[in-house]
Amino acid sequence: MPPTSSASALTARLDAARPYVLSAFRIVVGLLFACHGAASLFGVLGGAVGGGTVDAGAWPGWYAAVIQLVGGGLVMLGLGTRSAAFIASGSMAYAYFDMHQSSALWPLQNGGEASAMFCWAFFLLVFTGPGALSLDRLFSRSGSEDAQASAPQRTPSAV
Repeated sequence: MPPTSSASALTARLDAARPYVLSAFRIVVGLLFACHGAASLFGVLGGAVGGGTVDAGAWPGWYAAVIQLVGGGLVMLGLGTRSAAFIASGSMAYAYFDMHQSSALWPLQNGGEASAMFCWAFFLLVFTGPGALSLDRLFSRSGSEDAQASAPQRTPSAV
């Protein structure tokens, strides 16, 4: 059965909003990740697990907190999004398998839900990019306006 025109119109509107919703997703995920790093490094927002801060240079907590703060900030701003998201995703995969998975198989049982969710959210951003509202897009647009102006315009083919 072919889709109705109202369903097609809704799909078109949702598709048009996708780059902006992706930007909102990126900003929220980056902010939450940066908050984890700030809590561990500076003791704000309740501090590290158990309160306080992690000791400078302590493996792996201090390094994870730096990745969280810097990587989360970069992702939130949309600056070096794919690279920052790749590193953040890897750090959360490491956190899950090193810190959580050894105590139980499922994230609900081992307390690794946040690590698993951050890992997959950042992994998604590696492939989707930053969305419409990002510093990556702003800088790439200003640096390549001449190339875009001289490039031949393609029209989408009908499906």
